[in-house]
Amino acid sequence: MLEELKSMDLVHKVGGRFKLSAMIQKRMLEIMHGSRPLIEDIEGMTTMEIVVEEIKQDKIVIDTDPKPDKPKMPTL
Repeated sequence: MLEELKSMDLVHKVGGRFKLSAMIQKRMLEIMHGSRPLIEDIEGMTTMEIVVEEIKQDKIVIDTDPKPDKPKMPTL
């Protein structure tokens, strides 16, 4: 299962090794703090395997939309 991490397909899907690593870490923390997995049939899977499978199935993605600018204070 973790062989997918050695494959460049997953790295390219997310946009780089750093993004993949950050995405896995963030999602693992969410699951460990009580979030429900987004895939079915997780019997016998580790948290890492669940997260990798969620990425493979496009259940989670990186938000690439720029954040809106802060509203500007009116000038006097």
